[in-house]
Amino acid sequence: MFARSYSRPARIILALSGAGALLLTACAQNTEDGGAPAADEKTAVEISEVAEVAATLPQKNQDSGKLVVGVNVPYSPNEFKDASGKIIGFDVDLMDAVAGVLGVTAQYEEADFDRIIPSVQAGTYDLGMSSFTDTKERENSVDFTTYFNAGTQWAQQAGGKVDPTDACGLKVAVQTTTIQDQEEVPAKSEACVAAGKPAIDILKFDSQDDAVNALVLGRVDAMSADSPVTAYAIKQTGDKLEAAGEVFDSAPYGYPVAKGSPLAASLQQAVQYLIDNGQYQTIAENWGVEAGVLETAQINGAVN
Repeated sequence: MFARSYSRPARIILALSGAGALLLTACAQNTEDGGAPAADEKTAVEISEVAEVAATLPQKNQDSGKLVVGVNVPYSPNEFKDASGKIIGFDVDLMDAVAGVLGVTAQYEEADFDRIIPSVQAGTYDLGMSSFTDTKERENSVDFTTYFNAGTQWAQQAGGKVDPTDACGLKVAVQTTTIQDQEEVPAKSEACVAAGKPAIDILKFDSQDDAVNALVLGRVDAMSADSPVTAYAIKQTGDKLEAAGEVFDSAPYGYPVAKGSPLAASLQQAVQYLIDNGQYQTIAENWGVEAGVLETAQINGAVN
């Protein structure tokens, strides 16, 4: 997959009104009213502090009673806002559970995506939580605790015949400076040109909602995004969209922490505890992302 690239700018929450609001109502919304699981559709997960795991937390976090978490929204279903403006999502529920195991509270601070890792390095945030792909390159700057596995998946209008391996000459929507924008689709386009075929017309959008809406409205032929994001978009739009091809280029999401920080191990132990006792699985199922669950949380588990 390769979700959110290190250099990608913020996904901007657009203030919508009038026709724009109606457009999102008909297409894809990053609000709870737009399709997040209702309270009665989610299985409750009760979290208690695990003393032996909590004892590994850095002293400053034990003293403050919190983890300061840098996050960029919207990126449904991982992190986005409900109708009241509260940040929700799979990532949020899992991080709240991790914090609970560690006996602290997660304090979410919104930031531009490309500022989160530098802010973690500077100590402004204890960690980042924004669908970061753990890569070898990023591991030169920060350490990661992995917690999920995602890939890239394309979407098309229902009934379409888009082949992601042969999309030459098609219009493809991506969210600006994701890996799909910076690497995956450009590489496919370059291969088209090298084969004497038309390049892919890559249309870039600051918001994932805008990319989805462009596809629903037929302004593009396909969309490429992280597999859980694509699956959620398909669900949100009813019968308007469907998957184009299978998930490919799977890689782990991870929480970035300062290089050498003992927090990485604390997070790893907390995530593994939730995996082992089944609460992690329940949280994933609540959001319909169980296809990407891990059996083992790792520190610096990049595959490339």
